[in-house]
Amino acid sequence: MNEERVTFKSGELTLEGMIAYPDAAGPHRAAVVCHPHPLYGGSMYNNVVDAALEALHARGFATLRFNFRGVCQSEGEFDNGNGEADDAVAAIRFLTAQKEVRDDRAVLAGYSFGAATAVRAATTAEEVAAIVTIALPLGMIEPSALGTITKPIVLLAGDQDSYCSANHLAALAERLGPSARLKIIPGADHFFGGREPEIVAALDEALATM
Repeated sequence: MNEERVTFKSGELTLEGMIAYPDAAGPHRAAVVCHPHPLYGGSMYNNVVDAALEALHARGFATLRFNFRGVCQSEGEFDNGNGEADDAVAAIRFLTAQKEVRDDRAVLAGYSFGAATAVRAATTAEEVAAIVTIALPLGMIEPSALGTITKPIVLLAGDQDSYCSANHLAALAERLGPSARLKIIPGADHFFGGREPEIVAALDEALATM
């Protein structure tokens, strides 16, 4: 699908993003994808973000990727995850307000820092019906926050990820029960170099039931 550049507000800040709609007639389900850590070069232009978008597009979602505050042309500065969670909520609300898009059953997805941010934001955004996490850095999330997740959630990681232990992720999935869908890619590390097609396949399978 072709993406178009957009801007939207998060509080007083203007953020940049790229929106895409399926060719089929709408209204379409919405999905926002959050990028990795801004202080380590993370932006919406990322191989894992691209893979997540490919899976979402294949399932007929309207999508929005965006840059958190302080990244590229987005206004503001890094806020240690707090303001970024507000940015993710603003992104979901901007996308679901579009006339071609449904205002319910939205998916909030993220990779690494973006996954942690998606978990935080999903607790306050009633539009979000499901969460997709890729390489969720468990050390960035308060255990109490993880314990309150009731929405369907995808937990995808590689078994060589030093920031997201597959064993700890499996334990989290067991704790969350039927709401969790655990997907482990053998041999993949935190960055998934060359493993993007496996991300697409795993997410496609998970999204089929969400």
